[in-house]
Amino acid sequence: MNESLLKNLGKLIVRLAASGMMLTHGIPKIGRLFGEGPVRFHDPFGLGPEISLALAVIAEVICTCLVMIGFKTRWATVPLMLTMLTAAFYAHADDPFGTKEKPLLFFVLFLAILVMGAGKFSIDGMKKKKRSLF
Repeated sequence: MNESLLKNLGKLIVRLAASGMMLTHGIPKIGRLFGEGPVRFHDPFGLGPEISLALAVIAEVICTCLVMIGFKTRWATVPLMLTMLTAAFYAHADDPFGTKEKPLLFFVLFLAILVMGAGKFSIDGMKKKKRSLF
């Protein structure tokens, strides 16, 4: 196999794996946001638990879907990385490292995607290919 193809396949695998796993955290938050009763969620920036939860849902669901399909991928990783740092160092500030490890691992995955870009097998990659034809 050609080296470029392998690199792009690797980018696709990392994007899909990180995003697929992140959705398992984001989708349940939708129910919490629109469920009955008061919203209980950490409020690290003093915006209120509802807004904080809505921002987490935007990052963990909408931005995650953008990363998954490879659309505006680098931009979409930024809210995800900020959310993961907030989870690690605010929501789990008093927890042992083993608890902080998961959001930090997600942070590193999305940082890698930010650095590498989406690759050829993405909407970003297809748009780039179209631009280079003309």
